Amino acid sequence: MTKLVGGDGRTHIESRLMRESLQDRAVLRDTENERDLRFFPDVTLVSIGGQSIFDRGGAAILPLVEEIAQVKAKGHKIVIGVGGGTRVRHTMAIAMDFGLPTGGIAQLVGAMEELNAILLNALLAPYGSMPMQRDHFWDLPLYFHAGITPIAISVPPFHFWEPPPADGGAVPMHGSDFGLFQLAEVLGFKQAIYVKDEDGLYDKDPKKHADAKLIEKTTLADLLANMPAENILDEELYRTWADAKNLKRVQIVNGLKRGQLLRALDGEDVGTVITNEAVKRD
Repeated sequence: MTKLVGGDGRTHIESRLMRESLQDRAVLRDTENERDLRFFPDVTLVSIGGQSIFDRGGAAILPLVEEIAQVKAKGHKIVIGVGGGTRVRHTMAIAMDFGLPTGGIAQLVGAMEELNAILLNALLAPYGSMPMQRDHFWDLPLYFHAGITPIAISVPPFHFWEPPPADGGAVPMHGSDFGLFQLAEVLGFKQAIYVKDEDGLYDKDPKKHADAKLIEKTTLADLLANMPAENILDEELYRTWADAKNLKRVQIVNGLKRGQLLRALDGEDVGTVITNEAVKRD
């Protein structure tokens, strides 16, 4: 017989999920399972930076489109993620002036990123692509079966339920890099490759420091112990990755240098390679 639970002004059907939040630590603990299903273990997430690539215009994006065509010709199975770039920052500034809540800002940011997804889809049309509707992960098998490259936006899929930032402000602490990492981890992708305008992760910002040194290969544990003060990826990505189950490898390549993305997909340690040795599964 169904048991009803009250006491908080609401009536619940007793279950392990009745707290209604997948962020609740008790729910996470009680539903923990080492046999999580990896939906797409042969898929690579390719994140194309909004500010670093799209905002540079045709000189940056058109050669990358040609390279993606080569990627498809070689049979690599990918999901492309896009950021919104400078438009996102402008949108956030205006939204904060109006006093919009965090969830409302997340909705507007997603709309800005969808513009870049539509733009990239137009350029990739001869090779087969499709902007993926927000959170329509169930469509991915259909895209892959039809040879279509799906294009996802990078805003984390919380929408109106975006959790508040840790510092008490309005801007979410979960940025574009983290949003796409989240997609790759939850769906059990093979790896995530971030296409930026630098050769990889440096010990400090190479745009500001001529003596910055490229970190060619490192582990997540070493990186967390010696985190660069200026980082090319969202730091929340690293903190969350420490508790991840599926994603073993994150790579950062220079999208302004022709061939780096293809070499990374071919398995080369180009750019910066970060591995999470705590993830043991095959």
